[in-house]
Amino acid sequence: MAHASASKTSTALTAAPSPALSGNMTVPGDKSISHRSLIFGALAVGETRITGLLEGEDVLATAENMRRLGARVTRHEDGSWSVSGVGVGGLREPAEPLDFGNSGTGARLVMGLVAGHPITATFTGDASLSARPMKRIIDPLTLTGAEFHAREGGRLPLTLKGARAPLPIRYKLPVASAQVKSAVLLAGLNAPGETVVVEPVPTRDHTERMLAAFGAKVEIGTDDEGLREVRLTGEPELTPCDIVVPGDPSSAAFPVVAALVTPGSDIVVEGITLNPHRAGLYTTLIEMGGDIEIMNQRDEGGEPVADLRVRASALQGIDVPPDRAASMIDEYPVLAVAAAYASGLTTMRGIHELRVKESDRIAATVAGLHANGVKVQEFEDGMVVEGRSGHVDGGGHVATHLDHRIAMSFLVMGLGAKKPVTIDDGAMIATSFPDFHQLMRELGAVFTIPNTAGSNAAGSRP
Repeated sequence: MAHASASKTSTALTAAPSPALSGNMTVPGDKSISHRSLIFGALAVGETRITGLLEGEDVLATAENMRRLGARVTRHEDGSWSVSGVGVGGLREPAEPLDFGNSGTGARLVMGLVAGHPITATFTGDASLSARPMKRIIDPLTLTGAEFHAREGGRLPLTLKGARAPLPIRYKLPVASAQVKSAVLLAGLNAPGETVVVEPVPTRDHTERMLAAFGAKVEIGTDDEGLREVRLTGEPELTPCDIVVPGDPSSAAFPVVAALVTPGSDIVVEGITLNPHRAGLYTTLIEMGGDIEIMNQRDEGGEPVADLRVRASALQGIDVPPDRAASMIDEYPVLAVAAAYASGLTTMRGIHELRVKESDRIAATVAGLHANGVKVQEFEDGMVVEGRSGHVDGGGHVATHLDHRIAMSFLVMGLGAKKPVTIDDGAMIATSFPDFHQLMRELGAVFTIPNTAGSNAAGSRP
């Protein structure tokens, strides 16, 4: 798979061996919940208030596209947001293309939304998003009556003509995907009768939780084979609600792993959601011997939330259960960094999904590990990392392929390594974690802009 390897405004960054990290940190609001709060707010009748919204580029793109679809979306001086919705079935046809930048989540969820409305919209994105396949979304949404005109492989830009009379469907996901599940449910909102999604493996359930919070009838059960089944009754009248967005566990992964691998570190990451469908990384790191204390557990807006105290630890390699992948799919690159510092082998299988993320994350992670002196074996569905028992050489230049998680993962690697690690571009980190550099520096991390951009990045794919 070809992916863009640089951006015109790329900013190379170097992470140098750092002193012990210390202090408290609050990570940005959860990205998945932020996207959904804007989307469901646009479908409610009345005003939804949101606090803690992630103001990264991906979520801001969804906010702008909700405006183009007819909702009134406002950011207030105190940092809160409000969305005045148009009701289910009330979206207007956008006068301009819906540009999602780098956001696969925003694009796929809003395709489901538009598919259930009798309007036509064109979806666009940046080079990375335009390389990502959308067929997995197109196939089920076509069954509802929507029509698609897309580039080869179902890629962006594409034009979607929503169904005039959307059909409720029963759809068994071929591959576990919260985005596909959510798109089908969103299309089903404006269809009469019952829309049913069957999951081979349970995925993050923010859509179901939020649908219920907004007043939709959602039932969770099992089918005849014992698989998880989500049943949505269509044509509800959604009512607005106040949403407090908890901290994003995928963003928290970076300071958590940084503290585990940087000697002497002791930090607290505050207020992250530990939704069981999202917390697989933390279970895995604790199994590896990570000193992670879960404190101040509470419930906020239907989501389990806690603070994490994290201390530097001697990690041990493990076999990560493949059935855990859905609860930590975005965290495997930074888990691979933790595995590089562990003793022994860490095996990660069943993660084919990483091949079609913002980059081919398996290939990009493997290349970055090799560039920094870590032995790793690559498989089609995963990798085995040979740990260095706390002694990672570093010194490599890593190609990020416009992928924010690859960028942050290898900056984390550099903090505990013997020699600095340089990434070719850190600009796209703003898509999910705008204050990453500042907040990590406040903990003691050493990030610098190198004199050269490292354009011949050793982590580049041939």
